[in-house]
Amino acid sequence: YQRRVRGSGSICITQEVMAVGRPQGTAVYRVAEYARRFRVPIIADGGITCVGHITKALALGASTVMMGSLLAATSESPGEYFYQDGVRLKKYRGMGCLAAMKDGDGAKERYFSEQDPVRVAQGVAGSVVDKGSIYTYIPYLVAGIQHGCQDMGARSLYTLRSIMYDGKLKFEKRTLAAMKEGGVHSLHSYEMKLY
Repeated sequence: YQRRVRGSGSICITQEVMAVGRPQGTAVYRVAEYARRFRVPIIADGGITCVGHITKALALGASTVMMGSLLAATSESPGEYFYQDGVRLKKYRGMGCLAAMKDGDGAKERYFSEQDPVRVAQGVAGSVVDKGSIYTYIPYLVAGIQHGCQDMGARSLYTLRSIMYDGKLKFEKRTLAAMKEGGVHSLHSYEMKLY
């Protein structure tokens, strides 16, 4: 597997601090386009915040996706829950944060700073909202991917990639106005429960 793209994860600050990185969709597409010539699968890593992002990454050629922040707050993930302002949370940190580099766990090696007297943080520590059990959450993600494929006219991921590489599936840039219009609007209040 080839893992590509830097600095688009929820706990990553590489693009901001190191000025290195590129838009996730472009990176996945370009690397997948090259890697498929050699039948090398790729992993889309970073910026996956919802089921739609998973579907897009798979459509752009990724074989799989990293879902760190999506799964970090499930009941089965390591860590204890705590409450803040009435919200149930779990701590979540990136390997590039100073605390992870201090604790070890391979962070120093990953960022090539084993011998450096000064560490440069490329991640942060934070918290994520409780998502319940993976036994509820994973079926929701699977169903969402299936519906996403259906909405794009594909019965399978294989078909989805085929129509993308044949030029039948188009991705368009959306303006801020289009994104606002495409979301919930014109309501006084609403409740959004996804699964």
